[in-house]
Amino acid sequence: MTAAEPLPVAAPAPDVPVSHVDPFSVDVLTDPLPFQAALRDAGPVQYLAAHDLYAMGRYAEVRAALTDWQRFCSSAGVGLSNFRREEPWRPPSLLLEADPPHHDAPRRVLSAILGPRALRRWRDRWFAAAVEHVDALLGTGGGPVEVDGMTALAEAFPLRVFPDAVGIAREGREHLLPYGEYLFNAFGPHNELVAAGAVEAGEHAAWVNGQCTRATLAAEGFGADIWAAADRGDLTAEQAPLVVRSLLSAGVDTTVHGLGWVLHGMATHPDQWALYRSDDSRRRVCFDEAVRWGSPVQTFFRTAEVDVPVGDTVVPEGSKILLYLGSANHDPRHWDAPERFDLRRDPSGHVGFGFGLHQCVGQHVARLEADALLAALADRVERIEPAGEPVRRANNTMREWASLPLRLHPR
Repeated sequence: MTAAEPLPVAAPAPDVPVSHVDPFSVDVLTDPLPFQAALRDAGPVQYLAAHDLYAMGRYAEVRAALTDWQRFCSSAGVGLSNFRREEPWRPPSLLLEADPPHHDAPRRVLSAILGPRALRRWRDRWFAAAVEHVDALLGTGGGPVEVDGMTALAEAFPLRVFPDAVGIAREGREHLLPYGEYLFNAFGPHNELVAAGAVEAGEHAAWVNGQCTRATLAAEGFGADIWAAADRGDLTAEQAPLVVRSLLSAGVDTTVHGLGWVLHGMATHPDQWALYRSDDSRRRVCFDEAVRWGSPVQTFFRTAEVDVPVGDTVVPEGSKILLYLGSANHDPRHWDAPERFDLRRDPSGHVGFGFGLHQCVGQHVARLEADALLAALADRVERIEPAGEPVRRANNTMREWASLPLRLHPR
């Protein structure tokens, strides 16, 4: 199972700045901010010679392209591979890799199932689960506790509540994270990261696909709700398992790494943890500010449906365009002191969840998971501080922590 290499489309357009840096090198992936600053400074759009594609890093152009699905389409794939020339490694997502009208029905169904009103039924359960989880982590000794924030909190809590809410089997859930890791790597070029994940990707994908059938899903949950929509005729029976798969593809890793950035922010900005604990009004913006600041989803691709003028050049029809969400969220043309994790900021308008009709449909789920875990920590933990050097993990799409040593000081 591999992601295919793209075919060349054309020489770079005239008057476009050219970069010969490989944005998918491990050095750039693990420390992307210098590359992104250079991308923004080069202009509204740049040609990346290493992969024969265009890239945008400024907030205004990235946001405009995300909303312009008619000219910057998703249906040719949101990775480097162009589905109109190459066979995708799996059936395309009906949410992420489709445009209207094919995108509309799945989006409408999931928006209702994952909307704030529908999520109320999970709120008490998830908040209670977070209290139980944090209490078990802190123990009864009363002294500081050292944990790996990624495995003990950012991964463990979503994996405790989200699969239950979807209604999938308990056995085999260890496939979820490596499946998502491979999926987000596969949006990039067929480099060593994709090759490493491809060894077991088929096994992970087979397990995930097996969880999406009506017979395997619990009677209550997001999955059952999707199949109920198929029974009403809002989806076809062929679409239903693919919509369930979308939950399992994008609903775990993104939340995990968003939580990782929240915890890293709180550990490295103790004044922000104190503010979070003392001012309820700042809790509402916390997760979104972390998503803006860390931008766990760094990039998505689009494909030019026509020749599209951008700045002083034209992105040719058929070209792949790499939209740097992380760069847009750090663009000083739009944000004051973007490098600072700051709960006093209004982060609304960030593009960490995308923007426009392809904006993350599960963002309310991620916020609720984060709210539950952070509230439980705030009630029980006076201080969060680093307990060692955090470790980055390279991914072609995500900005991740592999390990986040933390010391939790109970109240």
